[in-house]
Amino acid sequence: MSLRLLEVIVPRDALDELATELSEDGVLGVWSSHVGKNEGLTRVLVSAEGTEALTDQLVSRFSGAPDFRMMLFMVEATLPAIEEEPSAAEEPPAYKRKGPLRISREELHHDLSDATTISAVYLTTVALSTLVAAVGLLTSSVAVVIGAMVIAPLLGPNVALSPASTLGDVLLAKRALKADIAGVLTALILSVAVGALLPVDPTVSEIAMRTDVGPGDLVLALAAGAAGTLTFTQGLSAAVIGVMVAVALLPPLVAAGLLLGSGHLALAYGAFLLVAVNVACVNLAGVVTFLAQRVQPRTWWESERAAKGARIAVASWIGMLLILVLLMLV
Repeated sequence: MSLRLLEVIVPRDALDELATELSEDGVLGVWSSHVGKNEGLTRVLVSAEGTEALTDQLVSRFSGAPDFRMMLFMVEATLPAIEEEPSAAEEPPAYKRKGPLRISREELHHDLSDATTISAVYLTTVALSTLVAAVGLLTSSVAVVIGAMVIAPLLGPNVALSPASTLGDVLLAKRALKADIAGVLTALILSVAVGALLPVDPTVSEIAMRTDVGPGDLVLALAAGAAGTLTFTQGLSAAVIGVMVAVALLPPLVAAGLLLGSGHLALAYGAFLLVAVNVACVNLAGVVTFLAQRVQPRTWWESERAAKGARIAVASWIGMLLILVLLMLV
């Protein structure tokens, strides 16, 4: 069982109320103490899947209290081990009922916000992964191309666009789009420069296979987007998940840049078309997966806005994909 430790700071006179509420609902563990002059601290041990419902409940109850704050921590291990409780006849509290097997919306938002930050490290990693991918493509080395996908930081910006739609978070969407564009432009400019400086053989298998779009590429991109999004909601390593998304984005993007830089314009168009198809498929699969995982805002009025945004996003990505499929058939 994946566990989380929730630290809740409330006024001292609200500690008993908080403890009673948690005791009535039942959690895996509750510990309270006094901190500061007027504050109380309660630590709550809860399953990762139950965190979101519990935090929603506590925010609704105590958000208006002075000095209220919640902090969430991942629990690596606890001794003695927590045993799964047998199902009881009475209805369990909201955060212990069977629901989407994922981490909380707050964890997702925090992870994705960090991943959409444009920094020197982000751009340098994109540049390095582009150089590695270019060498792998030019030498037709599958192992080197895979290595480039491992270090490519393309996961965050692409995945972040999906929950930005389902949560109605315009700010996150703008940050994700800016980071995505910055990463794509960095990779494209660098790969074009490499293509202009080094001889590019378009018949090399690792390049040639990325100049033509087929049904298999659609399936790959949809699967990569869904798998990357689904595993991201489990809180798994971004490096592992990134391979699933980078496999559909980085190699064709670098191939397009190499071909463009070397003057093979017709083949470069095919590679660019593959990039566009992959972007549409990855984001469409991501939005649908987040919707299936019921990633939505806390309040009903935010949910209405987010639902509208999700419908627009799904329709937009489907429309873009249909246009690209028509271009494939031309």
